[in-house]
Amino acid sequence: MFGAKGSGDTSGYGGLVAPIVYPGQAERPYGGWYDVVADSIDGLVERVVIHRGEITFHVAREHVREVLQRLRDDQRFEFCAGVDGVHYPDDTGRELHAVYSLLSMTFNRRIRVETSTPDDDRHLPSGVAIYPTLDWHEREAWDFFGIVFDGHPALTRIQMPDDWPGHPQRKDYPLGGIPVEYKGGTVPPPDQRRSYS
Repeated sequence: MFGAKGSGDTSGYGGLVAPIVYPGQAERPYGGWYDVVADSIDGLVERVVIHRGEITFHVAREHVREVLQRLRDDQRFEFCAGVDGVHYPDDTGRELHAVYSLLSMTFNRRIRVETSTPDDDRHLPSGVAIYPTLDWHEREAWDFFGIVFDGHPALTRIQMPDDWPGHPQRKDYPLGGIPVEYKGGTVPPPDQRRSYS
């Protein structure tokens, strides 16, 4: 747009790079109910981050199902609002992240559980058996990021066509230039179109 060519840089300035600063690890005591929740999953957490008043528990992928189960059963986080995929290509060995947003309606508390997987082994355990709401969210994370949720009842694409190559929300996915074919889509004549007035 502004003269950048071949770099994949969408800023338009041909190489504008802003440093990424991640929030640091929190130290105990975390304060209030955060410590009670942390105690219930003690030994399964790699690190805890508290940023802008919100707590995130980082866990290894082999422990994510147990952590979700304990949080639901012991701490009354009854609702999982979904799982979001994130691609950090520079986070070597942990390129793909999955972030679960949990809500305790009983106590009006919100937390996040985050896990990661390397790009060359994109497998995470499915949480659908614990939180059925994860069904479509895990399909979306697979569709857009390529995270394979082992044990999912029907891990198929949810928004992209079944034959779509790649996973379009990854940062290494090409920007533009992808030929798109609309199968079966028609535009009715003007006199048959729906009126919005």
